[in-house]
Amino acid sequence: MPRRSKSVELLEFEISFYEKLLQAYPDFVDVLIPLGGAYTRRGLHEKGLAVDLKLTRLRGDDPLTWYNLACSYSLLKRVEDAMSALRRSFELGYTDVRHLQQDPDLVNLRHSQQYRQFLESFASTAAAKAPQAQPGAGPVPPAA
Repeated sequence: MPRRSKSVELLEFEISFYEKLLQAYPDFVDVLIPLGGAYTRRGLHEKGLAVDLKLTRLRGDDPLTWYNLACSYSLLKRVEDAMSALRRSFELGYTDVRHLQQDPDLVNLRHSQQYRQFLESFASTAAAKAPQAQPGAGPVPPAA
């Protein structure tokens, strides 16, 4: 039987620990968040999705929760669902486009035309919301 690496053993211990805590406290958000991440690192994407869905019910106004849900859907190649969760994340205030473009969990989503259209739309919206400089107006001099 092949020997497991120390990191795999630690990850399995982490998952087991969080799962035991959830048996006693099923809606403990501060346990659900790291458990979802641990499931993803272990490749247990269906379990990670279940955690992310629960978190969106518990913290429905949190943009990062919806972003993580988009990641889970993307890992499972559920592009439509991932796009919907990502839109919701941005509606709630998520704005880290740089991270979005580099996050390996979203690789399946980034291959879709919907994603590219969404990014273009978001960039246009962000540019429209940015304060515009008045023509001919120079920088404001510092107060004396």
